Amino acid sequence: MPSLELTQTKATPNGASHGCCGHDHGPKTDIPSTAQVLKNAQRGQLHLRIPDMDCPTEEGQIRRALEGFKEVRRLSFDLTARVLSVDVPDESWSDIRQAIKKSGFDSEILTESSANTDGLGRNQFLQPLAALAVATVAELVAYIAPEIMLWKVVGMAIAGLAIALSGFSVFKKGIAAILRGKLNINALMSVAVGGAFVIGEWPEAAMVMALYAIAELIEARAVERARDAIKSLLDLSPQDAEVRQANGQWKSSPAKEVAVGAIVRVRPGERFALDGRVRVGQSAVDQSPVTGESIPVEKGPGDEVFAGTINQSGALEFEVTSPARDTVLARIIHAVEEAEGSRAPTQRFVDRFAAIYTPGVFVLALGLVLTGPLMFEWTWMVSLYKALVILVIACPCALVISTPVTVVSGLAAATRRGILIKGGAYLEEARKLKAIALDKTGTVTEGRPKLVARIILTQALPEAEIVQIAAALAGRSDHPVSKAVAAGLAQTQQMEVLNFGAEPGRGVFGTISAHDYVLGNHRWIHDRGQCSSGLESLLSEQEKQGRTVAILANQKSVLAVFAVADTIKASSREAIGELLKLGVTPVMLTGDNPATAVSIAAQVGIQDVRANLLPQEKLDAIRALAAGRNEVGMVGDGINDAPALATANIGFAMGGAGTHTAMEAADVVIMNDDLRRIPETIRLSQKTHSVLWQNISLALGIKFVFLLLAIFDSASMWMAVFADMGASLLVVFNGLRLVNGTQGAKTVGIAKSVGSSYSN
Repeated sequence: MPSLELTQTKATPNGASHGCCGHDHGPKTDIPSTAQVLKNAQRGQLHLRIPDMDCPTEEGQIRRALEGFKEVRRLSFDLTARVLSVDVPDESWSDIRQAIKKSGFDSEILTESSANTDGLGRNQFLQPLAALAVATVAELVAYIAPEIMLWKVVGMAIAGLAIALSGFSVFKKGIAAILRGKLNINALMSVAVGGAFVIGEWPEAAMVMALYAIAELIEARAVERARDAIKSLLDLSPQDAEVRQANGQWKSSPAKEVAVGAIVRVRPGERFALDGRVRVGQSAVDQSPVTGESIPVEKGPGDEVFAGTINQSGALEFEVTSPARDTVLARIIHAVEEAEGSRAPTQRFVDRFAAIYTPGVFVLALGLVLTGPLMFEWTWMVSLYKALVILVIACPCALVISTPVTVVSGLAAATRRGILIKGGAYLEEARKLKAIALDKTGTVTEGRPKLVARIILTQALPEAEIVQIAAALAGRSDHPVSKAVAAGLAQTQQMEVLNFGAEPGRGVFGTISAHDYVLGNHRWIHDRGQCSSGLESLLSEQEKQGRTVAILANQKSVLAVFAVADTIKASSREAIGELLKLGVTPVMLTGDNPATAVSIAAQVGIQDVRANLLPQEKLDAIRALAAGRNEVGMVGDGINDAPALATANIGFAMGGAGTHTAMEAADVVIMNDDLRRIPETIRLSQKTHSVLWQNISLALGIKFVFLLLAIFDSASMWMAVFADMGASLLVVFNGLRLVNGTQGAKTVGIAKSVGSSYSN
């Protein structure tokens, strides 16, 4: 089975011993080489090739073997390339390899040189097809001369060759599993095929193993489609960048070697290789590969650009702001890899179920052998044959693959829409949300307020000096209100600020010309005891107009009031309406004043408003909502929101392309800053959950029907393997509907270049 899970960094239960692969798949042309896998796994320190690791069965065994190592910080699996990357200190390497050895797997340390000598060749890809041809010959021999001993011997030899070609690794791992007391799918298939061969059904045994191998190849190709969108992220960012040299000349250099602060040039039609800030030029940039925005964004001096996006109309020169390993695109790739390794609740349920299911099948088959002659008057040979048919029918391929393929498809579908979900658990659990808490500034509103009024309240200092002091303090703050004040006073001469600092949720402070000043919100000034009745009346008037105030004060008195106004995002009203239709209650949590918060909330349809909240109070509000409504989401965009984002059942970060802290703290990142992606995530979660249980029902239902046929009718091993193949393909393609379906999305999503792979 193909590589479905790459990483796991969260404390989720390990997979049970199950799986559905047993043979060596050959590579396809679109599967990355081991050298590429190694290149993409730079965060792991120890890279191992494990020849017998090619499906979730083996992955689960290795995970359990390593779960006791506290030194292990991260595991990264690529089952297609049979590569395991372990982020662990050098001194633990030998212990890690020894633990893997004890679990039944040989390993070799992978280096750049050995990475180029992959053992996955075209011959292995052709092996199952060759096995099918040889098994067909065995069937012909049995049909032509069923009673001639010489031909029987020849036929058995041919059947044995077919089994060796298609199932050698199955027997190898099956026997190893039995010796370790682990009854997994490899043990199941080994007993079934081996038993059929021994009782004289060697043509059928050969054909079953060959068809099993072919089915695995078909599944592998189908499942790989679910991961194409994610793998294509690796190709979005160019490997080279055109960098300005000290002598003014331009030279192409590897992007990973370009230093922060370097100047890079991008011509029209080219992709950005690194993140940066535009220094020279004006152009439209297609950001859909990263943010999902379908309309190009105009970029000019001072604007941010991101690796993987496409320059459209004019040449741009930009200053590099992040190394290649830490671009927005690199963080997206890392987060998606982690998401693939995070097991959803249904996945964990299937893991636990499969751990009981496979041994249970062995018990059932054994019981049928022992009781068949007594209860149904079968011969011992008939009882044994029916038991072997049951072993093949009961192969848990479809059941085991039903959850990971669906989860990966859902993650890929979300990523294509600019929704970065950091784990299967969040993808499935989003449907349970009963309340969504939203920050106001930058989430419901544009987060780019403008200075609309400045009111000087003292004559102790000249107005020009007061304005300079406010501009100096505001210009050093990242808060949207401070930025608006700074932008509105941009023509003011800057003053030097000493001892600058910030009070989260309150404002900033600093020393200018030997005097201490604060630029803060209404609550901070009130707590400082500097609010007079006249000032309260003035602030109330401004706040009733939906304005937010920044108040400048020294140690003695309030000097000035600066009022800024924000605008509501075009998508906010629609998003809130969709949440209400889904039965989710929107709640506004903001550090802004109540009058402004109520005014903004009323315009978008939010009735529950909680204002004047500090970061800790936002956290308390999330806990209170969780106590009353159980599942609660939090939507925010800044550092102040990080504690609440981390505490909520699911944290949604807005505008992940520009907010590193929020991206790290959140469970879901909305890359294009569109609030409508929140209800879209919930709808995708509902559909994913529905498909998961459809697949589980299909897998178990088909097997139950054929189980009855095997016991009470005349189901053969041929029918069994076709039933298993059909069930597996049904659940695979049903899961892939999540990727192929548009869900009504209008955005291009992650990389328009991969769209064709889902429409063929």
